[in-house]
This record gives sequence, C-alpha cells and structure tokens, in this order.
Amino acid sequence: MRTDLMRDAAPMLAGVLLMLAAVAGPAGAGNPTPYPGTRIIETGHSYGDLVTRLDAAVKASKMGLVTRASATVGAKARLNKVIPGNMVVGVFRPDFAVRMLEASVPAGIEAPLRFYITENADGSATLTYRAPSAVFAPYEVPALDAMAQELDAIFEAIAKDATGG
Repeated sequence: MRTDLMRDAAPMLAGVLLMLAAVAGPAGAGNPTPYPGTRIIETGHSYGDLVTRLDAAVKASKMGLVTRASATVGAKARLNKVIPGNMVVGVFRPDFAVRMLEASVPAGIEAPLRFYITENADGSATLTYRAPSAVFAPYEVPALDAMAQELDAIFEAIAKDATGG
C-alpha cells in the first residue's frame, strides 16, 4: 500500500517541484549563454525604462513588434506573485519573413527573433538577444545566411539605441 501511495504521489510531487522552481527566482548556477551568438548588455536603465526604450528602438529601425510575453505580468495576474521584471519581445518584418520562407520553410520556427529584458537586483535592467546569424546558421542555407547578416546589423542597432550603448 505504501509503495502504491509513493508511486501515485511521485508525479504530483514532481509537478509541485517544477512549479516552485519556476517561481523561486533566478538560479545561481548554470550557463547564462548556452547558445552561440548570445549578446548580453548590462544597462543602467530601469526595467520599465528599458522596455520603453526597446519599443522606441524597434519602431525607429522600421522593424515590427510582433510579440510580447512577460512572466512578471503572468505571475502577478495568475498567482498574485511579484517577481523581477522579465519580458520577451519578438521582432520581425514581413519582407524578412517572405525572404526567410523562400530560403527555408523549416527556419520559420525562428521568427520572430527575440530580445529578452530582465530586471536586476539593483533595479537596473539587462538586454539579451541572439545574433540573427547565430539563430539561422544551423540551417546552412546561403540565402538565409545573407538575410541574417542584414538582420545582425539591424538588431545590433536596435540594441545600441535601446541601451544607449
């Protein structure tokens, strides 16, 4: 009987542990840049200011703000839990989407490309993104690589504009 109880409780316990890990906050260990081409820019801007600055930089670059997802907003709305600022911003443009799909339909899963804004313990914020050339490199398609090089320059300009760098 005890073995059955432990076996039946194991999936529930695993789920609770995963949920606690998700809301517990940042872990101190692990590789902060597990993917090649990751750019991390520490700023003196507050989280809210960096979100506003990124929005303006995307608009100024004539790129489109396609998606926005925030664990901070979700945690507050669904769990009534306050966690540090955290937002993923998807950026792309229709002409690049057409070129990408002409070069490689499987690469469509990569769009929109993302910026990640995180709030630091000192109140400042960090902007992180992966260079488009690194995102699209595994597909090994020359036309995709050429497009990604163009996007590298645009994303670098957006990041510099947003961070003041």
